[in-house]
Amino acid sequence: MTTPKGPGRQPPRGKPQTPRVPTPGEILAAAQAAVVAAQAAAGDALDSAQSTATQAFDTAVRLPPASMQLAAQLPDLIGNLTTAVERLNSTIDRLDRTLTLAEPALVAYDKLLTRLESISAAGEDLISRLDKLPGASLLGRLTGITREQPEPEPPHPRPRRIK
Repeated sequence: MTTPKGPGRQPPRGKPQTPRVPTPGEILAAAQAAVVAAQAAAGDALDSAQSTATQAFDTAVRLPPASMQLAAQLPDLIGNLTTAVERLNSTIDRLDRTLTLAEPALVAYDKLLTRLESISAAGEDLISRLDKLPGASLLGRLTGITREQPEPEPPHPRPRRIK
């Protein structure tokens, strides 16, 4: 039969073992080792902080004058950008109000445009039917009123036969 902890483990036989209690010397040695490790970690952190501060100072000192000038102009640039965004918002609002007012005129224009297109199509249809009447082209030539005819496409050249 197997135990719940696995097939190779058997429950301990005999007396249960009591946990070992460290001696005062072992506790003192562990505390001293912890102090030494903490001091080393603090020293490393201090060295790292000094190195970072030195690099930051060197970088700040070595900044080119153009970069410092740009950094000095940054607040003015942000202020100008804010003003430009406010103007853009007011322009968008004005355009929205204008389009709202112009909407009825645009709807009327759409209706009128549809009617004009239908009248133009009817006129084209009338002219094409009048052109079909006998003698209409002669009357047009006599009066000098002719309808512009689209130029016919030139005939495609025939491919040459190879002999």
